[in-house]
Amino acid sequence: MRLFGLEISRARQPGTLSPPAGTLGGGWFPVVRESYTGAWQQNAAPITTPNALAYFAVYGCVTLIATDIGKLALRLVAQNDDGIWEETTNPAYSPVLRKPNRYQTIVKFVEQWITSKLTWGNAYVLKQRDARGVVAALYVLDPARVTPLIAPDGSIYYQLKRDDLTGVGEGDVIVPAREIIHDPMVCLFHPLVGVTPLYACGQAAQQGITIQTKSEQFFRGGSHPGGVLTAPGEIGEDQAQRIKVYWEENFTGANSGRVAVLGKGLKYEAMTVNAADAQLIEQLNWSAQQVCTCYHVPPALLDLGATANVTDLEALLIKYHSQCLQSLLIAFETALDEGLELNAPYGTEFDIDDLLWMVTATKTKAAAEAIGAGAMSPNEARFKYFGLGPVIGGDSPYMQQQNFSLKALAQRDADDPFSKPAPPPPATPAEPEPEPEPAPEPPDDEDEEKAFRVALQKSLEGLSYAA
Repeated sequence: MRLFGLEISRARQPGTLSPPAGTLGGGWFPVVRESYTGAWQQNAAPITTPNALAYFAVYGCVTLIATDIGKLALRLVAQNDDGIWEETTNPAYSPVLRKPNRYQTIVKFVEQWITSKLTWGNAYVLKQRDARGVVAALYVLDPARVTPLIAPDGSIYYQLKRDDLTGVGEGDVIVPAREIIHDPMVCLFHPLVGVTPLYACGQAAQQGITIQTKSEQFFRGGSHPGGVLTAPGEIGEDQAQRIKVYWEENFTGANSGRVAVLGKGLKYEAMTVNAADAQLIEQLNWSAQQVCTCYHVPPALLDLGATANVTDLEALLIKYHSQCLQSLLIAFETALDEGLELNAPYGTEFDIDDLLWMVTATKTKAAAEAIGAGAMSPNEARFKYFGLGPVIGGDSPYMQQQNFSLKALAQRDADDPFSKPAPPPPATPAEPEPEPEPAPEPPDDEDEEKAFRVALQKSLEGLSYAA
C-alpha cells in the first residue's frame, strides 16, 4: 500500500483484526450514545461531540486549553553533560517542528491535536517519512475516521478511512502502529481508547443547551409564560377553537403585551413558571461549572460565578497549569518524542514561561531575589524575566562576602567553639634589662681646633728639646 508516495507494507497481518472489546457500547464508537439511562428508548437525541460543543462552557473549556497550549513555544532540546535540557537545532528534527505539514503552522497543529484529544478522547497523528526514513511531516487525523485494531498476537494496527486532506485517498487503509502517533485521554475502559471529558459532562452540557433553548423561546414569546383561558361554564369545541385562534393571533408573539378584554367570565391563568421562579441563572451556572470540573478548568478563567473576581491571577494560573495543562503537556511531549523517534540526548519541550506571566512588580522582585541569592546571574535574570540581552560583567552569579560555605563552618565548629578555654599560667617577672650607655656627643668645631693647637704645640716643644 502506498501512502504519501511511499510503500507501507500491510502484509503478514497476524490473523483477524478486531476493534478493542469491552469499551463504550461493547466496541469502538467515539460518541456518548445516551445523555442518560433510557434515553434511547425515549427517542432522546444522543450527546455527540458537535452537539456538546454548541454549549458555551464546553466550547470555552476546549478552546481555552487548546489555544493556551498552542501559544507555548515547542522547542527541540538536548541534555548536556550536567543533565540540563537546553534548546538546540538538528537538521533531522527541527524542520518538522517548525512546519509540521504543508497546510498548518506549528501553532494550529498543536491546537488541532489538543482539540481532538479533548473532544473525542483520542488524537491520531499520521507520519510522513522522507527517503531516509526520517519523519518529515505530521498530519492530525479525524478521530471519527480512525479505528484501532488488535491482532490475536497483540500487535496493533489502525484502520484509516479516506481523507483527501491528509493524503489517505485509497478508501479504508490499515497501517501499523509505528506509522501513527496515538495520544489518548485517560483510558477508563481500554488502553487504546481514551475517554473524552464529555462522557462525564455531556448531560450537563445538554441541560445547559435545553435551558438556553427554552429561554430563547420564552423571550421570543415576549417574556410571558404560557397559560390557559378558562370559562365558568361549558363551551363548545368550535367556540373554544375560535377563542384559541383569536388569542394566539392577537396576544402572542409580536403582539405579546397587548391588552386583552375578556368577557363572559373568561379568565387567563399562567401555566409555566417564570425565569426567576425556575432559578434559571443558577441552573445555567451550575451546569457550566460541572463542565469546568470535568475539564479541570478553574471556573474563574471562564468568568463564571462569584469566583470571577480574581485578585491573584498568578496563583490561579499556577493552579490551572498543575491540575489541567501539565498532564496534557507531558503526554504530548512524550508521544511526540516517541513518534519522531528522537535519539538521545534529544527531546521536545514546551516553554511554560509563555503561560505563567508575571506583573512587572513581581518580575522585578523575583529577579532581584534570584540574583541576590546567587541562583542566577544578572544576564540570566534579564533574559528570563524581561527578555533583555546580556550586559558586560553580568555572566557570573554574585554572593555577598560574609556568606560562608557549610564546609567552612563545619571546620570552624570541629573543636567545639562554645567550650571555655583554660586560664593562662601566671606570668613570671622578667629581669630588667641594663640601660644602654649613652652615645658620646659629637665634638664641636671649636673644641677640635683647640685640641689641634695643643697637640701641635707639644709636638714643637718635643722637637726643640731634641735639638
